[in-house]
Amino acid sequence: MRLDILTAIRVDATRRPGSVTLPARALTWLAAVVALLLPAARGEDLPWCPPPALEELDSCDGPALASPESAPCAAEGAGADDVCSTAASCRQRDVWSVITRGLPDIGRMPTDARPGVERLDARGCWQKTDLSGLLENPRQPLLVFIHGNRYDHASAREQGLLLAARTCATCADAADVRTVIFSWPSDKQGILLRDSRAKYERAVTEGHYLAWLLSQVEPDRPVAIVGYSYGALIALEALEDLVHAECAGRSDVQTWTNRTAPLHVVLVAGAVRQDAFAPRGPYRETLPCIDRLTVLYNSDDIALRFFEYVDRSLRTEALGHDGMPAAWIPRGIGFSQVDCAGIVGPSHRFKNYLASSALMRRICTGAGRGLCCGPHAATCPATSAATDAESTPADSSAACPCGH
Repeated sequence: MRLDILTAIRVDATRRPGSVTLPARALTWLAAVVALLLPAARGEDLPWCPPPALEELDSCDGPALASPESAPCAAEGAGADDVCSTAASCRQRDVWSVITRGLPDIGRMPTDARPGVERLDARGCWQKTDLSGLLENPRQPLLVFIHGNRYDHASAREQGLLLAARTCATCADAADVRTVIFSWPSDKQGILLRDSRAKYERAVTEGHYLAWLLSQVEPDRPVAIVGYSYGALIALEALEDLVHAECAGRSDVQTWTNRTAPLHVVLVAGAVRQDAFAPRGPYRETLPCIDRLTVLYNSDDIALRFFEYVDRSLRTEALGHDGMPAAWIPRGIGFSQVDCAGIVGPSHRFKNYLASSALMRRICTGAGRGLCCGPHAATCPATSAATDAESTPADSSAACPCGH
């Protein structure tokens, strides 16, 4: 692995008498050189993440999920652009993707955008469609999945399908949820460190596009967001945009700080600054939008250990590496976090989280428990944010930062 050389240096230096231990800065730069010389595997998100072997996950009712490209359309009349997935055997078929690949960099939340939209049909084929179809049934819960860096569109869909299938298998109340894969331009490009820095900047643009998408979601529609690695950063940037838009009184944006339906946020190995929700943290003002926050961090994550080198101005560790004090979360917001190091090990790969039944229960509980409401409540257990054992009594600290 990429840090085996560093481990050997440290062990050798401590065991041999009279040896000289390399300064920490020298070890850091040696790690950077080794990382840049070794090829990066598809699906890694930040520098120096080893690609451990992992068996393919099984779908809830059928064969192992494969890459969407691995199953050509066999149905009569399938178009040339159709791509099928073996995930069609799973009862969770309500899966869509919103594609911002090819959209330009922007500096603010747009008033209009033209992302691509696809839907997985009954044959397991991806069909092009439009946003109006995605947003129909305004009270059906949405589960928005945001992937990390160095994923092409096929890999992004694969990860989203894996999450949908595992959610389907783990959560009895998830059958009614519509899964939306937010596919952003994160294809592998050149040297890993340089690529990670470029994608870190692009994540801000993607936050604007995601905010535009979420701004069309009705206030009585339950929403869960699962953001992995840079996906966590995109999610928080989007919520920040929505809060600012509401404060500015934009009439084209649905309210997000006083919604009638819940918003649950799950951050998995989040590549976002550790003080994101601190009392003076950069994303503190997004908390009034959130009914439940779940953080899965990994203190052994090799990639996130070097998060500070992606943006040297941050001078902070990654939330996905260190977690955060529970005292930072205002009363009234359900909060839980868990260190996944004992299960995931040093890997940064999302599949390793999905492969663990214990971590999938965490993700499902954080995202789906009590999510359903209105006419869809009949499909869900009798749980809500008010009865969640992890939530605490509400107080005025969770009020809208604009004073709404």
